[in-house]
Amino acid sequence: MIVLVAVDDNNGMMFHHRRQSQDRTVRERIRALSAHSRLWVNHYTEKQFMQDPDGAACLNVDDAFLDRAAPGEYCFVEDVPAAPYEKRMEQIILFKWNRRYPGDFYFGIDLADGSWSLASTEEFAGSSHEKITMEVYVRWDGKEDRS
Repeated sequence: MIVLVAVDDNNGMMFHHRRQSQDRTVRERIRALSAHSRLWVNHYTEKQFMQDPDGAACLNVDDAFLDRAAPGEYCFVEDVPAAPYEKRMEQIILFKWNRRYPGDFYFGIDLADGSWSLASTEEFAGSSHEKITMEVYVRWDGKEDRS
């Protein structure tokens, strides 16, 4: 599965059971990335996509979405721990707000532990943030030199 997560500079995702931020352009990117696959979300995240015309049309909604997603399918994670599912992940795509927000729920996967390799980085203007950074991490297989 391919996990998508929006984080602040401290890897924060939520504060007081609410997402720190949201962005229409990020949702468009997520829909484009997952256009030829499935996009899994839970009921909490479904509400964010309902703001967009035909936003929910692309969604597979299930509160057990991380258990249900198959290889190659996308999961947008906002309010549940992703770390217990790390072994099933093929890629992790972070959308970074490039800001620090109050947070009490964090992305719990250490991307610097040697298991993951940064494959690409892209900056773009969002609808709510001047700069959003998209980082794509792939599971490192140990075959190529990362230096």
